[in-house]
Amino acid sequence: MKQKVLITGGAGYVGTSLIPQLLKKSYEVTVFDRLLWDSDVLIPFFESKNFHFIKGDVRNKAALAKAVKGQDAIVHLAAIVGFPACDMNPKLADETNIGGAKNLAAVTSKNQHIIFASSLSNYGRVIDEICTEETPLGPITRYSRNKTKAELILMDKTTCTALRPGTAFGASPRLRLDLLPHQLTISALKDKKMMLYEANAIRPFIHVRDFGRAIIHTVEHGGKMKNEVYNLGADSLNYTKKQIAEIIAKETKAKIKESDGWEDPDKRTYNVSFKKLAATGFKPTIDMKEGIQEIIRILPITDPKHKYSNAVKITK
Repeated sequence: MKQKVLITGGAGYVGTSLIPQLLKKSYEVTVFDRLLWDSDVLIPFFESKNFHFIKGDVRNKAALAKAVKGQDAIVHLAAIVGFPACDMNPKLADETNIGGAKNLAAVTSKNQHIIFASSLSNYGRVIDEICTEETPLGPITRYSRNKTKAELILMDKTTCTALRPGTAFGASPRLRLDLLPHQLTISALKDKKMMLYEANAIRPFIHVRDFGRAIIHTVEHGGKMKNEVYNLGADSLNYTKKQIAEIIAKETKAKIKESDGWEDPDKRTYNVSFKKLAATGFKPTIDMKEGIQEIIRILPITDPKHKYSNAVKITK
């Protein structure tokens, strides 16, 4: 019997990369999404009889209850993602990110495995130590506070595995170009230079396809990984902003300019250990250079100002 997987928010950046990986492994996949973004990205998946779609909002408990019925695993991606989008839409962010988690906890049973996409931004600003899953959380933005609260709710009230991913990057059907490596690549190609603020801030990263692989790994190793929290990334994917810019500069010949004249409103900086997840047998396969090369190849057919950002005012 095919294992049934529900993906809340499955039409987004991570979800549309995860779906084909699940279908390739013969999972029966259902996406539950309110379609804030481009719904056309889902069309290719309908060629599979194992793909299903439900238009719905995680803020609607009754609709969510119908969607989760009969599912073996629920991958909870539905969220207003990133601190700019949350600050632009505070009420919607709280209702979706926290309220959605409360609703999911209320409508799932203990024999259903929830894989929650949390965030490494929950650690906040950690200067003098390497963050492990035991490091106290210190979220400093509405987005990370939302993710922290949602994680606590789901870990307390459901059978859940929380994955705390670094910033995702790379190509996905629902592309995002507002992510740091992508923004710098656009500047490098357009302006022949990259302006860096707080260049030594450390951020962990994970390629979006490896993000999907980690979710599938968690589904397949559920017995051992349930009711645990894992940092998602690799030691080799802990980068300073300057190191990312240096990778991009080698690919584009752009110049790097550092400036102290402006402060990044996102004060996160943390070096993270990924040993706990590695011990389960998971290892990322795609490095930053490969992800940057993907974006360079994609940019000629995209308009960065069009629709590839989460940092917008949401009116529907």
